Amino acid sequence: MTPILYSFRRCPYAMRARLALAASGITTELREIVLRDKAPAFLDASPSGTVPCLVAQEKVIDESLDIMIWALTRNDPEGWLDMPEVGHDLIARADGPFKHALDRTKYATRYPEEDPSAHRDQAATFLAELDAAIDPWIFDRPTLADYAILPFVRQFAFIDKTWFDAQPWPNLHAWLERFLTSDRFAAIMDKYPKWSDGDAPTFFP
Repeated sequence: MTPILYSFRRCPYAMRARLALAASGITTELREIVLRDKAPAFLDASPSGTVPCLVAQEKVIDESLDIMIWALTRNDPEGWLDMPEVGHDLIARADGPFKHALDRTKYATRYPEEDPSAHRDQAATFLAELDAAIDPWIFDRPTLADYAILPFVRQFAFIDKTWFDAQPWPNLHAWLERFLTSDRFAAIMDKYPKWSDGDAPTFFP
């Protein structure tokens, strides 16, 4: 069967899943989910009720990084998985402390007891370390680390783009800009209508 990808266009987790699926060349049936009105078939498939969710013949994968690795272990023409072990450590930090700080900066009203400025400073510390590492990628060429982290840096950047652009991170700024203006980013950001059961399939990539 063709794997089914439940996705939401603007979700950074779903973005990175689509990036890896596109790089691998594995065709999926893409089902665009509206988070405020989740389709029953999606809720039946996804243990967590969150996107992305990949329904493959052998299993359901409910975590975006696991979807990336699933796709790339099947076909990795650009060698994204061939990276130093520290790349996995950076992804874990981006998914953990950085995303924690990002959420408390972007959605400050959800966390009224916390200081968004302090969380922005914590996120900035991680981004400054990335800036020091990037030349012009995190390693000597694009890897899983770049494409697993970039959607979240994008999300953070647009919380306050004027502030972000003023930070002394030239390598990080250039890295993000290359991503945002790339054909690869454009290809994963096509708009799809909300999926409903019975709709004709839409295939990605």
